[in-house]
Amino acid sequence: MTFWVLVASYWVHLLATVVWLGGIALMAFIAWPALRQGTLSSNQWFALQKRFLPWVNAALVILLITGFIQMTNDENYNGFLAIDSLWAWAMLLKHVAYVGMVALTAYLQFSLYPAMTRLALLGEARPEMAAAERDRLAAREMRFLRLNVVCAMLVLLFTAMATAV
Repeated sequence: MTFWVLVASYWVHLLATVVWLGGIALMAFIAWPALRQGTLSSNQWFALQKRFLPWVNAALVILLITGFIQMTNDENYNGFLAIDSLWAWAMLLKHVAYVGMVALTAYLQFSLYPAMTRLALLGEARPEMAAAERDRLAAREMRFLRLNVVCAMLVLLFTAMATAV
């Protein structure tokens, strides 16, 4: 592969990483505490989620494509599921963590967030019924956001390991 294609791949990969990790950090460490403290309204929280999700989805796809280009052009790459070195183990574990992030993002996007939206609509009609369920869904959301942060940190850890080899 030409030098400039690989340079472009690394550059776009790093940009996608900044978008993806920055968004996760924003949601988990800034927006969520602001929501819990009451300085951010539920409507603002949902608006942030809706604006952020397309960026997350695009970043995950870009990371997949550019990561594949980089991995297959690495001198340590010996073929699909050839786990014969520390580099290969680091890459395998990195991909497991990546799949975890994709699964968590899909769950949040297609199951938990729609449930929260339905609950918000129900809460307008029957506020007394929605309060306990809202707290339960909020606790689940925070748990999944934290797991996503852990997966993100593991991806970065295994990337560092593979790079150091």
